[in-house]
Amino acid sequence: VPGVMADEDVRKLLAAPQPSDGLYLRDVALLEMLYAGGLRASELADMRLEDLHLELGVVRVMGKGNKERLVPIGRPAQRAAQRYIDELRPDLEKPASGDKVFLSRTGQPITRVVVWQVVKRHAKRAGLKDVHPHTLRHSFATHLLAGGADLRVVQELLGHSNIQTTQVYTHVDRSRLKEVVARFHPRP
Repeated sequence: VPGVMADEDVRKLLAAPQPSDGLYLRDVALLEMLYAGGLRASELADMRLEDLHLELGVVRVMGKGNKERLVPIGRPAQRAAQRYIDELRPDLEKPASGDKVFLSRTGQPITRVVVWQVVKRHAKRAGLKDVHPHTLRHSFATHLLAGGADLRVVQELLGHSNIQTTQVYTHVDRSRLKEVVARFHPRP
């Protein structure tokens, strides 16, 4: 069963970047986008400016096998991404930056390894252990299912071609299963 963060730990991680950090706006946007969209590190690193449709609250994601999907993101992620694009990205941009959304201090597009490093650095700052980008993806899926989302919807959001890949998240929250049986079974 994948590692899943408690809601409070997600909040701690998202609050870990400090305004005094040189890449504060980028890191806030990066963390918010990972969790809001359940994105893989490589999907975030490969995201292009034209993939962002912040006014609509969605991002276009190229997943494994070049499968494209549209993923809705919440207002905190929309605001964080817009602020990064408006206020910091222009200062980082160099001729070699291309159209990738997330850039390094030197203006190069970040890699999935950099995404991992950013997550690990802020997790450590927040006092969290065993947190990496995929932990945010697992938490995204688990939190949606715990909140009542349909398994097929979560499958689509994660870009899984097989429902069995998504079903692993149903084993995480046994209390939810008991609640569903108690609520819907004719003889609970």
